[in-house]
Amino acid sequence: MVADLKSKSEISFAGTFASSAFAACFAEICTIPLDTAKVRLQLQKKAASGDGVGVPKYRGMLGTVATIAREEGLAALWKGIVPGLHRQCLYGGLRIGLYEPVKNFYCGDDFVGDVPLFKKVLAALTTGALAITVANPTDLVKVRLQAEGKLPPGAPRRYSGAFSAYSTIIRQEGLGALWTGIGPNIARNAIINAAELASYDQVKETILKIPGFTDNVVTHLLAGLGAGFFAVCIGSPVDVVKSRMMGDSAYKSTLDCFIKTLRNDGPLAFYKGFIPNFGRLGSWNVIMFLTLEQVKKLFIKDVPN
Repeated sequence: MVADLKSKSEISFAGTFASSAFAACFAEICTIPLDTAKVRLQLQKKAASGDGVGVPKYRGMLGTVATIAREEGLAALWKGIVPGLHRQCLYGGLRIGLYEPVKNFYCGDDFVGDVPLFKKVLAALTTGALAITVANPTDLVKVRLQAEGKLPPGAPRRYSGAFSAYSTIIRQEGLGALWTGIGPNIARNAIINAAELASYDQVKETILKIPGFTDNVVTHLLAGLGAGFFAVCIGSPVDVVKSRMMGDSAYKSTLDCFIKTLRNDGPLAFYKGFIPNFGRLGSWNVIMFLTLEQVKKLFIKDVPN
């Protein structure tokens, strides 16, 4: 990844930010239908006993995608793409662009040798938290737009688009409402960022030590899948809490959302949408890292040894 470039070549923060933002946006466009399915599954609550509704509306990743496309049209799968791209430009660019300088800060100027895994994790936790603090409003609007489809037929839509959502939320709920869910969102993104970046570095480093493997597309593909799997396993519970808080104003706090979800839907609710989440994050990481590895070559400058 970026960490491997310093000894052989040099890339500026602007170059890293630009290549990371582009790669993240491209991955977002390709995989947002799976993210929409994931959000709908996470927001779907267990049917109340005796209400006559025994079968959940959304069942499985492909079933959810098919239901949304059939009932709301194919374009509904890309609801939230505009704030999604806003988010990736800010969050994707910052979390990866800051990763190398923050990691160097934790290691110190005189550090020599392989960076320990815990310092990679610490650096990724830091950049994930900083980046999502800036990008939280875009995440909120994205989830709100994705959640619109669960409103009853004929019910008036709250927002006509991304910019309408930003202005309506500020006007009706106040500027601070754009940072609704910031607690679980920082937890989720810091944890997932650590799982993604640190595991990508480690998996890639391990694969390159295996005879016959080189720094090519196959290695990037395997490392990206590994990063996505670790990210989903670790980050799914906080991801569910974040989606529920952002998509439903009934929760008073992160703890309230956690307790109500646990009490009403059981512990397995925290892994609702696991398969579409892995389908989303796994494919997202593969596309993002493959694209990043190629695009950043445009910004790399060789330096003398």
